[in-house]
Amino acid sequence: MKKLYVISIIVSVVLLFTMCNKAGIFNESGYDERLSGGMATVFDETSKSFGHEIPLLNERDLAVHEIGDAAFEQTFVSAPAPVNSGLGPIFNNVSCISCHHNDGKGTPTAGFVNSSLLFRLSIPGTDANGGPLPIPGFGGQLQDVAIFGKQPEANVNISYSNVNVTYPDGEIVTLRKPTYTVTNAYQALPSNYLISPRLAPPVFGLGLLQNIPEATILSFADEFDADADGISGKPNYVYNSYTHQRELGRFGLKANVPNLLMQVAGAYHQDMGITNYVFPFESSYGQSQIDALNDDPELADSLLNHVVFYIKTLAVPARRNTTDADVQAGKQLFTQLNCSGCHKPVIQTGVDLNLSAINNQRIQPFTDLLLHDMGDDLADNRPDFLATSKEWRTAPLWGIGLFAKTNGTPFYLHDGRARTIEEAILWHAGEAQQSKQKFMQLSKTDRTKLLTFIQSL
Repeated sequence: MKKLYVISIIVSVVLLFTMCNKAGIFNESGYDERLSGGMATVFDETSKSFGHEIPLLNERDLAVHEIGDAAFEQTFVSAPAPVNSGLGPIFNNVSCISCHHNDGKGTPTAGFVNSSLLFRLSIPGTDANGGPLPIPGFGGQLQDVAIFGKQPEANVNISYSNVNVTYPDGEIVTLRKPTYTVTNAYQALPSNYLISPRLAPPVFGLGLLQNIPEATILSFADEFDADADGISGKPNYVYNSYTHQRELGRFGLKANVPNLLMQVAGAYHQDMGITNYVFPFESSYGQSQIDALNDDPELADSLLNHVVFYIKTLAVPARRNTTDADVQAGKQLFTQLNCSGCHKPVIQTGVDLNLSAINNQRIQPFTDLLLHDMGDDLADNRPDFLATSKEWRTAPLWGIGLFAKTNGTPFYLHDGRARTIEEAILWHAGEAQQSKQKFMQLSKTDRTKLLTFIQSL
């Protein structure tokens, strides 16, 4: 018995050390390319493909996820009210799901119930923490809707003009270029105000992106283009007003948000006017629209945390048609054109002590989470911490082929100007100029193969 006891102890120790070892490099030949989120992948190609929880959550985590899911879909109303109270007084929309349709992208309209396009505001200069300088009387985001009896800060009219792009083979693609005009401002805006459109992005897979080690992201950076490939990429470091620390930006279209708590709390506060423990003062504080109610914070701490957990535990839809010959050919072209210089295909996640389901996963997000100069045509002329007016965070491409199903009509880029993936590519410039030019030089057949590959993601 003593001998068996000793053997069992030895076996237990060996297993323990085996479990604690770092994950090794995956063998490409033996890996299923469909697993975009590693073990956090789900197989669903319907309009609901972005709304699944990570597989194999334990009973407690699944319950928290479901509470967060319900809260994500709740419509808020103006205070006082017995449930979902506190909307506004000025806001952009009434619920999370109203902007992130089916947990995916939004619609580039402004001021309507299905609107998903908001506008950041500032004036030249930086605040005490290096961030954008808010406009007195408006803050850092334009709220274009208000509750009864209050006035929106302003409205935004959107118009488009056509821009034709001609391929060397003679094919013409018509792009649309947006122009934004601010009207009906409740008080005069300064003449030098800066405005930046931001279309609501998908919210699935964000727990995995948050779990990518900072060192991994920094290893992708090449701010001064030391390898002379035309692509630099730099991290954005932002001020976290909750921790009062300078932290790496991962979320937001300019990597201007450090983590999911700040992303979700900020959306409640700015997009819906719902105060919470992270942002306890009304977004209209100091303005004439402020309410006189003593009801802050309006969102229960637990509900905010549940919604953060819900987003953290949303799974990634699987890739499709990975063995198709055209998809495989398009994958090779994606690499040859160096699209992968920014849209990193494969990344390894780190360790989250509170959620083992996202630990050490080989994921395929097709992003480096870094800032890149995208050229003059996509510039918003508004800096955001270390992001210049031309720089945007590399958008993840996983799930992009399902946008038409989840959103009805797909829209791409930071402001939704692109109606197709091809249009989005043709808007690329700056660091992506060489890759775009190589794309345009391809034959029609090869361009189609590349687009087919991207549609498989």
